[in-house]
Amino acid sequence: MIEQPTGLVSAFANRMREANHEARGRDESDQATRSPREIGPIGTAARLVLGVFLVGIIVNGQLMTSGHLSPITWVLGLLGFPALVLIWHVWQIHRHPARFSDTSPLSFVLSLALPLAFYLTGLYVPALWFTSDATLIFVGSSMVLAGLRGAAGCDFLASSNWLLHRTDQMACAIWTPIDALEQRRSRS
Repeated sequence: MIEQPTGLVSAFANRMREANHEARGRDESDQATRSPREIGPIGTAARLVLGVFLVGIIVNGQLMTSGHLSPITWVLGLLGFPALVLIWHVWQIHRHPARFSDTSPLSFVLSLALPLAFYLTGLYVPALWFTSDATLIFVGSSMVLAGLRGAAGCDFLASSNWLLHRTDQMACAIWTPIDALEQRRSRS
């Protein structure tokens, strides 16, 4: 009877050693296949600082004016807008499954026009006042996520790229020039 538990303990210990050895091998191969960061330290820091700033001004503004955070702005900014982007991204992938990198002039224009349109919606349709704050929450949180992941291009795809395990890119009027300069500087 005493040998049986010892045998079970030994068998369990051997099994754990095998699992650890397999996991160690996977970690090494995962690191070899992981893509490097697409942005450098300047792009990362700029995204993190600006993203935290945008979300911070919404938190500060809502707490100063009403004393609490407005749930509708946070739901729309953290779930609604990312869900719309995810739906578009999945649709785009089904049409063209290969990785895409859109650097067309239209992409540059849309990277400014779409958030500006959503931000200004509350001025034209007062019942949709919450879209302004939600836009800044979405843009700011996307910047933070892109900065943490090291993803280049437009931050609008940060959450959908993360969820879909992709690296698709759209040009961004703000970040694409900074990323290009940083890449050029790192090659020199």
